[in-house]
Amino acid sequence: MISIDPTSQSERENYKLLIGSIIPRPIAFVTSLSGEGVLNAAPYSYFTIVTSNPPMVAVSVQRKQGVRKDTSRNAIDIGAFVVHISDESYISQINQTAAALPPDESEVALAGLTPVKSEKVAVPGIAEASIRMECVLEQAIPLGGTDGAPAADLLIGRVVHFHIAESLYEDGHIDPLGLKPVSRLAGSAYAKLGEQFIMDRPV
Repeated sequence: MISIDPTSQSERENYKLLIGSIIPRPIAFVTSLSGEGVLNAAPYSYFTIVTSNPPMVAVSVQRKQGVRKDTSRNAIDIGAFVVHISDESYISQINQTAAALPPDESEVALAGLTPVKSEKVAVPGIAEASIRMECVLEQAIPLGGTDGAPAADLLIGRVVHFHIAESLYEDGHIDPLGLKPVSRLAGSAYAKLGEQFIMDRPV
């Protein structure tokens, strides 16, 4: 085994070890709304479930040189955001939204995606997604950093409304094959669902 102390190497080197080891990572495609009404969208693979009671998800949004990205700033200002599950049907458009646009330009418009009104939050969702979750911001926690400025904002969202394509939903379950989710690997590599297997938990 190779033994590495993370304090002995650069942030970039630690980043490469993390994204190469923690795979595959689901991709949250997040829409947020600026105070000026601009609909922002961006993909994040630092994404997970927090709890189901009540349903909560977490998205870690990395800062750029200590400055909050549009997603974090908008979510904190408006108090809400929408999480979409990335799938094969619109992954190319999701990738386009990763472009570095100024705050007054919409990545949704750039990618040719279709905004759709939400039921319980002010932030629109995206019609192309088979699953979207309207979230109220539960907490925004600044984390990390070594020079006094946080390196990321952990956005914890409480899901207040689910939207699920009828073709995917049966008896309270989601059809994973029908969803065709896309996950992130390292660098520019992505993965599809792949082979599945079942193991029962021990009693």
